[in-house]
Amino acid sequence: MNLSPHRKSPHRKSTGRLCATLFTAGAVALLPATQLVAAPTASAQAPRSAAARPTGGAVHYVRSHGHLVRVVTHGRFGVYPAGGTHAGSAVPAAASAASAASGGLQYGGGVVQHSPQVYLVYWGSQWDSDPNAVQPYMTNLFNGVGTASDTWSSTTTQYPDGNGAGPVFNGPVLAGSWVDDSAPAPAASQQSDIAAEADAAAAHFGVAGNPDAQIVVMSPQGTSPDGWPSSGFCAYHDYTGSVSYTNMPYQLDAPSGSRCPNAALGGALDAFSIVEGHEFAESVTDPQPSSGWVDANGEEIGDLCESNFQPVALSTGTFVMQPLWSNNDGGCVITPGSGN
Repeated sequence: MNLSPHRKSPHRKSTGRLCATLFTAGAVALLPATQLVAAPTASAQAPRSAAARPTGGAVHYVRSHGHLVRVVTHGRFGVYPAGGTHAGSAVPAAASAASAASGGLQYGGGVVQHSPQVYLVYWGSQWDSDPNAVQPYMTNLFNGVGTASDTWSSTTTQYPDGNGAGPVFNGPVLAGSWVDDSAPAPAASQQSDIAAEADAAAAHFGVAGNPDAQIVVMSPQGTSPDGWPSSGFCAYHDYTGSVSYTNMPYQLDAPSGSRCPNAALGGALDAFSIVEGHEFAESVTDPQPSSGWVDANGEEIGDLCESNFQPVALSTGTFVMQPLWSNNDGGCVITPGSGN
């Protein structure tokens, strides 16, 4: 998820396919740098073919859940940046300019999710204590998304794959939750660690290779996943070669200077619904970045609309969300056809 024009660094725009070996549950630890093997990343300018899929990437060997595993990372996608103005209905200048300049989302020939399934992974024994009640909040959010009360996510249904099949919502998208408390989550994980945890979760839930699954790796309070919050993002999504996943830091730890959208409309947990809502929609329409639906500048369905946050009433409660880009409406909407 990304608000600023600076988000399209070569690192973010590199394309590649993440590959990983599956394993059982346990702790994650990064090997010393001398034991890492890196392959060249694919060019950021590589064209997307009619059968586009992520290729290339940097290879890492990570000790995760008691096993040495091979993962491949290829950058951060759908970055929600720690910048811009995230307050109420204020419209950041960068987001407004990006929306105005967009020619709309274009299909790259890859996968889209037909029946989105969200798996929440609370990484680390730190989650055995949850004083801010993040876990029930996230459960309620995704038990409401996808139900008849949810018109917000229906914006994604206009973006099908090459066979004409697009997202369909017939009930709650929450398909599972797991507190992976076999060991503490790393204080300062790298992207390869996060990808390894996503693959461990895919194995745990039995969804490795399922294109409709997306893993949300929720890091605990007091940790710094992939350099957060000083790495310029609030969250991002990617693909491990086995499963789509999101790196979701503990948003309440963001310092005020990072400008992640804490308490956008008065609730401290609004940051989780705004940021994760962004990543969810992008994982539906571009689960294997950037082979799904992106605009000519590489922006995804959420990147063009990082402003004008609004409360969305779901069957499980009211959650503050950001609009999504609608080709049909020619702009950012909370509800398709509403013009807002």
